[in-house]
Amino acid sequence: MVGSAMRIAIRPRRNAPSRSVSGSFSRVRPGTSIRPSQGYRSNSTSTGSPPAQEPIIFSGIQPTGVPHLGNYLGALREWVRLQNEATAGTKLLFSIVDLHALTVPQDAASLRKWRREAFGTLLAVGLDPSRSTIFYQSESKLQLPEDTTLDDADARAQLRLGLFSYPVLQAADILVHRATHVPVGEDQRQHLEFSRYTANSFNHLYGPIFPTPEALISPAKRVMSLKEPTSKMSKSHADEKSRIILTDSPAVIHKKIKVALTDSEPSITYDPAHRPGVSNLLEILSHFEGQSCEAIASEFDGATLRALKEHVARQIAHHLEEIRERYRSIMDEKTGYLDSVAQQGAAAAQANASVTMRQVRDAIGL
Repeated sequence: MVGSAMRIAIRPRRNAPSRSVSGSFSRVRPGTSIRPSQGYRSNSTSTGSPPAQEPIIFSGIQPTGVPHLGNYLGALREWVRLQNEATAGTKLLFSIVDLHALTVPQDAASLRKWRREAFGTLLAVGLDPSRSTIFYQSESKLQLPEDTTLDDADARAQLRLGLFSYPVLQAADILVHRATHVPVGEDQRQHLEFSRYTANSFNHLYGPIFPTPEALISPAKRVMSLKEPTSKMSKSHADEKSRIILTDSPAVIHKKIKVALTDSEPSITYDPAHRPGVSNLLEILSHFEGQSCEAIASEFDGATLRALKEHVARQIAHHLEEIRERYRSIMDEKTGYLDSVAQQGAAAAQANASVTMRQVRDAIGL
């Protein structure tokens, strides 16, 4: 599998207030807190040497139901790898950011269903509640009645700001949990800048309360749409055949890959600029087989596009089989396991956030 040799050692880091934030990120420097030998790289612009802090990794995912293949390869699989390879003492928090979803109108029943499916998927892909804190964002923050919709004036008043200040919502999550590291894709690294700016600004005024969060850039290539391979795979695409859902059956996966957009050239080559559809299939294979796209293309020298598609479909179906079975077991069980994990995660997240807020109140004199 891709990145099987990647090792990530996350050490206690030193965090300091800073008067400015760089507009770009750089690779980790010798002596900083994260020392990836391969794969992830860390970004840091902090200076100074306040007391060391154990690493806290935080990330979240929108409650859009069962995630697609791009979510898994680009984020969820990397979360599991971080969990399994992090050093002792590292705290990991992963959230279903259901409050963020309310920045646009949502059907209450659908949102309730989707967030539960997303939570079940986090467990199915391998996040371990004994190692990671897994929680619904809403259960550690704003509380609204379960039957609340955006037809409710009070709910609209509380949520309206989110339509215009998503970076503020993101920064609030990152800072309230004192996150030292945030896993993001290459195309998302600038999203962290407001969090870093806010942390540095507060620390400059009141002392080193917040770590300056660093981005952990995922080594995974983006998975593109099967029907529009110049765009990322997304649930917002109108055509369901544009994406592989983690719970799709082997038959459905084969059908979707069979009709994936490629081109009329008979050969198989890796050329993202001129052959994005074929290149996307090769990149998906590279995630699972641990080889470069060029090497895989050479193995299919003389083969047909049909043969490539059949191989891609088999590989996806094989690698998702265990996740699909675990998900079905989690969602079908009647002992309340999922709900108990959510309650345990909410309590741990609330406790962690309370520590931060006590420090903030003390620092500003409240």
